[in-house]
Amino acid sequence: MKIAQELGVNHFASKQQEASVNVLFTASWIHTRINRYLKQFQLTEEQFNVLRILKGSLPNLLCAKDIALRMIDRGSNVTRIIDKLVVKNLVEKKQSEEDRREVQLAISSEGLKLLNKIDDVAINKEINRLSDIEAELLSVLLDKLRNE
Repeated sequence: MKIAQELGVNHFASKQQEASVNVLFTASWIHTRINRYLKQFQLTEEQFNVLRILKGSLPNLLCAKDIALRMIDRGSNVTRIIDKLVVKNLVEKKQSEEDRREVQLAISSEGLKLLNKIDDVAINKEINRLSDIEAELLSVLLDKLRNE
């Protein structure tokens, strides 16, 4: 369904306005679907993002600042997210050997098991409807929007 029909509007002021509204609406739509899927695992999208970051850094440990720089939603409260994941035994905290003030983080074996249960195809099923060429074009266009 076209964005104008989806929102019940007759027209937009410009093609650029239509594209902007479409990007915002679609991002929210994808976010809602991903959170709905992750709910069965008692995870939020932000918690899932932290677990993926920690898994991707293995065998290296990361501090909260490093995780925050890699987050999709940079406004997330990383400390709070990490604390919730520690309580769920999905993340382990370790004291840094170089700097006793710094806490380093690693995904736990339970966190790895949980990530293995989460189906990447299911979580990305909407975007998987695009061909490789379409997905690449979409990425190129979105990158262009962010580059000043």
